[in-house]
Amino acid sequence: MTTDLVYLKEDAYFEPLINHWFAWSYLVPPVQAARYITTRHRRTMASFVKNSELHILAAQESVLSGGDFLDARADQVEDIRKLIQEIDEHRADLVALSDAVRELDDLIRKHTSGESIEYLYALVPEPLKGYVEIYMDMNHNPSYRLLERLLYRSRHYQPSLQSASFGLVSRVQQRPFCFSTPRLPDENHLQLPLHFNAPELTTILRSRVEGAPRAIIDFIFSSAPRRGGLDYRELFVDSPPRRLHEPVISGTRLRFLGHASFLLETPDLAIAMDPVIAVRGESYQDEVFSYSELPAKLDYVCITHNHQDHYNLETLLQLRHKTGKLILPVNNGGTLPDPSMKLIAHQLGFQVIEVDDFDEIPVPGGKLTAIPFLGEHGDLNVRSKTVWFIELHGRKFFFGADATNYDPWMYRHVREMVGDVDVLAIGMECVGAPYTWLYGALNTKVVSKNVMNSRRLNGANAEQAYRMVETFKARQVYLYAMGMESWYKYFMGTDYNENSEQIVQSDKMIRLCAEKGIPCERLVGKKTIYF
Repeated sequence: MTTDLVYLKEDAYFEPLINHWFAWSYLVPPVQAARYITTRHRRTMASFVKNSELHILAAQESVLSGGDFLDARADQVEDIRKLIQEIDEHRADLVALSDAVRELDDLIRKHTSGESIEYLYALVPEPLKGYVEIYMDMNHNPSYRLLERLLYRSRHYQPSLQSASFGLVSRVQQRPFCFSTPRLPDENHLQLPLHFNAPELTTILRSRVEGAPRAIIDFIFSSAPRRGGLDYRELFVDSPPRRLHEPVISGTRLRFLGHASFLLETPDLAIAMDPVIAVRGESYQDEVFSYSELPAKLDYVCITHNHQDHYNLETLLQLRHKTGKLILPVNNGGTLPDPSMKLIAHQLGFQVIEVDDFDEIPVPGGKLTAIPFLGEHGDLNVRSKTVWFIELHGRKFFFGADATNYDPWMYRHVREMVGDVDVLAIGMECVGAPYTWLYGALNTKVVSKNVMNSRRLNGANAEQAYRMVETFKARQVYLYAMGMESWYKYFMGTDYNENSEQIVQSDKMIRLCAEKGIPCERLVGKKTIYF
């Protein structure tokens, strides 16, 4: 008797949702989630309801992509209004927790004497009582840290806010920008009230490559309350994907998977860096490596930092069943802008190795080393970031992501430890958004324009990147993590032209390398390199 298997279509996309919004890592920890939901999300939706015409016009302008303009139709104004009402009428606990952060910040700011802060504990707002440690730095400035593990075990952590949304690229072409637009169960989508660890969700996601019995898929979708006009049967096909993983028989293979993602493979090892895997849309089907082309097991998945285009929950949840160890940088102990990546991953069922600067992990044929990462976080005290240095069968690879080179001495010291590199990959999104674009919801006071414009999420420019090349005597250079793939626009919000500074600087970097006879290439889409 044969089993009737069905497969999630290659252009079917899954979006994890938290309170109707695309789930990125800062929506998982309870306190940070409360701030984003009750400030940024609510404010954006209220602005749309008040002036939907402006938002609709702005969302059509590519130059404004990535801005705070909600991308919905005029006939969806009432749907957005209902989401606001849901926060106001049914999420009083989130509002109280968010307000408690603001009140605690006010208490901390008012303590200017430099004397003992012990009396402040009695004044901590009720939702945060017992969940914070207040302390003084060596310059007598007060601050606090969240007791994160305790918060995850409290009433404030609510997996019930999680759900799953499915759609087809063939029906929508381009998804709305994830930071400005909630996900509505419209005619092109289907939403299920499944939390991220639900076995039913795992079955659906694994069916993309492995298939699942039709009867089980029918049962999952008929048992759970469904919202949206997309028929679940449109998400599946009877035949498996045609493009499959090609095993490495000998040597080492490096594959660029798009944006900031690399896959390093040998016959007995697979290591992924910052995986953000695209579904296979018809217009770009030959320009991507998609899920079916990944190995059956990823021994290690290494993440550089806690931004949505690197620590990407949409992709990671779809790779969870095949991931051996998720390797994450340690955070600074619980400050608001630096939640523990390890604890986030634990809530999602991953096995985690947490690393500090220069920690080494032995692997067959070599080792992984965590290297300090400077910059790209708006000068915030964010420690959960690392550059990955990988030695494998005599080759040395440097995956720098969005690290800058503010202090060339640091990498000179690093080079003394690790030596020259064969491949240096560095991101060159050298003009990033103001830091408030990503972290603004965590601020409890208005940030001035001069501060916002000064403190940006900048990656390396040509001068900074080339100093890395000189320091490590790199033999091959790749420029990446610039958000140039159109199919990633829904979480990047970037739109370049030939005069964009990111393009100007990366062109300059290519010329600087060429003058010294060093191969340098700007990566877009996919590429395979053999060693």
